Amino acid sequence: QVQLVESGGGLVQPGGSLRLSCAAPVRIFRRNTMCWYRQAPGKEREFVAGISIGGSTNYLDSVKDRFTISRDNVKNTMYLQMNSLKPEDTAVYYCNAQYDNSWGQGTQVTVSS
Repeated sequence: QVQLVESGGGLVQPGGSLRLSCAAPVRIFRRNTMCWYRQAPGKEREFVAGISIGGSTNYLDSVKDRFTISRDNVKNTMYLQMNSLKPEDTAVYYCNAQYDNSWGQGTQVTVSS
């Protein structure tokens, strides 16, 4: 049962920006570290960024200076601001609630000229 809903994916040119959103039920959002993962064609799913309930963050090295994860504890929504996008960022991006191990359905991000 999918309880996390991602949005904001799309097609963008290299160097462009996108902002992904993940909406969660309040009971899940307030007790979980929230994370973004991604899976490119033919590759394993990989961790991109995470944010704790208190706001501590960590990132995949290759996105550290380009992506920013945040959470709005009033709207029960997590965000991923992605800047300076590269073709290698192309993937399906998934939202994850770590403690409950809940996943969204994914949103496609394609970086191409």
